[in-house]
Amino acid sequence: MSDGTLEPTPEHRFSFGLWTVGHVGNDPFGEPVREPLDPAEIVRRLGDLGAYGVSFHDDDLVPHGASAQEREAILKRFRSALDETGMVVSMATTNLFKHPVFKDGAFTANDPEVRRYAIAKTLRAIDLGAELGAPTYVFWGGREGVEAYAAKDPRAALDRFRESLDFLAGYVRDRGYPMRFALEPKPNEPRGDTFLPTVGHALAFIASLEHGDMVGLNPEVAHETMAGLSFFHGVAQTIWSGKLFHIDLNAQKIGRYDQDLRFGSEDLKEAFFLVKLLEESGYDGPRHFDARPYRVERGQGVWDFAAGCMRTYLLLAQRARQYAQDGEIQEALAEAGAPDLARPTVGPYTPDAAEELKRAAFDPEALGRRGYRNERLDQLVVELLLGARG
Repeated sequence: MSDGTLEPTPEHRFSFGLWTVGHVGNDPFGEPVREPLDPAEIVRRLGDLGAYGVSFHDDDLVPHGASAQEREAILKRFRSALDETGMVVSMATTNLFKHPVFKDGAFTANDPEVRRYAIAKTLRAIDLGAELGAPTYVFWGGREGVEAYAAKDPRAALDRFRESLDFLAGYVRDRGYPMRFALEPKPNEPRGDTFLPTVGHALAFIASLEHGDMVGLNPEVAHETMAGLSFFHGVAQTIWSGKLFHIDLNAQKIGRYDQDLRFGSEDLKEAFFLVKLLEESGYDGPRHFDARPYRVERGQGVWDFAAGCMRTYLLLAQRARQYAQDGEIQEALAEAGAPDLARPTVGPYTPDAAEELKRAAFDPEALGRRGYRNERLDQLVVELLLGARG
């Protein structure tokens, strides 16, 4: 998707959540340090920076408890800002984690009335997302989990999670909304253990859904990294499964709480291979930044953060193009045998093919003496990222 320029344009499909640049800097140990921003102002400022889209939780845009008159006034300002800037609503979701009613979960709460309320809230939020043109609806199960294992049978919880998504998918199909769902895995926080904690868990769950064809994933850098997993590999498997419907870009240190740092500010090598994968795979969805400015920032620092997310992505996309054109790197890839992995090993099974394979002569001692020169290849990647290869 990147065309070589380092100036973001809508064609790069960069998007931000209202809760990202609009985050007031509070954390579990500190009060807000920034004033709330009006959603319309966020849209205008992001449009000035070259962003393509904006996303929101229902309560980010229309605060919980707003009257019908207040709702219409907010939406009128928001639509006006979208029209002025040409920005789009790239994704919508529901806040099912903040209010005390969700302290035991939303779709997987033990109380059936809480579950019914969560579904009803989501139905209304889906209507709002569809009204504003959101093509993707994300489900992050922040409270769908446990601290006390005895409190929930995970099998029953997955039944209730599936029941909820099947119902909501049926609603979208019945209304004719041009909308897909995307699950956002996370291993923990705020719950001690969360249901559907990783990409692999979520992919297996989707296979059980009644309308699994319209459900994919919204993987997030921080969430897989928290568990010590490779986000690059998780996204690759999601693409391989045809289920990358949306993606959340940020940065994270392994083993820490969910930090939501500026994209690329940690582990540049992982970020590089992620960008390279997105650019080369044909993924044409939003490059969505689910990150927050440092708590120490105010005013222009917030917009420096947003600009930095986009510029780092474009710089890494530039490096990905250099990687493909670098003769020494391509030579090292060949020496490592990387292109050979794309070649079929045995082809489809037939009895004759199996018998032929059993009769084949192999020399495991000679095969075992082969070197793959991965050290050289990896060093060339490091030099590329450090700007030492032209």
